Amino acid sequence: MSGFSAEWLDLREGADHAARNAALRDAVSRAFADRDTLTIVDLACGAGSNLRGLAEYLPARQKWLLVDHDPALLAAASARLAAWADAAEEGGTLLLAKGARRIEVEFRTADLSSGAAAALEGEIDLVTSSAFFDLVSAPWLEGFAEQIAARRLPLYAILSYSGEERWTPPHPADVEMLAAFHRHQERDKGFGPAAGPRAAGLLRAALEGRGYRVETAPSPWRLGAGDRALIEALAEGSAAAIAETGAVSAQKIEDWRRARRAAAGCEIGHSDLLARPI
Repeated sequence: MSGFSAEWLDLREGADHAARNAALRDAVSRAFADRDTLTIVDLACGAGSNLRGLAEYLPARQKWLLVDHDPALLAAASARLAAWADAAEEGGTLLLAKGARRIEVEFRTADLSSGAAAALEGEIDLVTSSAFFDLVSAPWLEGFAEQIAARRLPLYAILSYSGEERWTPPHPADVEMLAAFHRHQERDKGFGPAAGPRAAGLLRAALEGRGYRVETAPSPWRLGAGDRALIEALAEGSAAAIAETGAVSAQKIEDWRRARRAAAGCEIGHSDLLARPI
């Protein structure tokens, strides 16, 4: 699959955590409130942001399996989690103390392009992932839904790109640029043609068809004056992606890129999903 640097994941972590839909996050918390221990699998974990954003809402004792295809990102996750915790003991399993919580973390390198079976072994109470499912294909989502439905596993999927973008101030090329960006989003990221903005809807349908109760809710990035570095990185990354499509002239892309680097703010649409077997 296409790679993401630890630096990019660090840059977006604050926006990711702020964007999580609080109602769905709290529903996850309530679902496991009577548990002493919880075992969680985090797919395409990157540098461990999802654990840092979710741990405080889960029971006091947690066991996480962090899965990614990139050993460098898993190493970054281990280092960042150790720094985040109040105390950390490194060995075969990373043991973390954070407030009243005690968290065991294991790391697994796995290529998920052919499915998630390698990550869905053993005891699991919850499957989760952040900013991942919009990268995979519709057939991959169907296969994944079948895999978790076979074990009746709940899923908490966060920050799937939903396709809406609003920049301030508006630019005459915004509509054309967004259409080209969506075209790029649907390119193959290693899982077949990516679902892109359709991902949350496809995943919902796949799980509802297998006997799940599914809730979705918006989780947009709302970026302003304090997010200058992320806004600039978004402008650069979007412009580069659009240029790869050949759908927009280089001069128009450059004009838009400069304007967007200086934007006062933007809202980038995402969707969160919580699916529980009935």
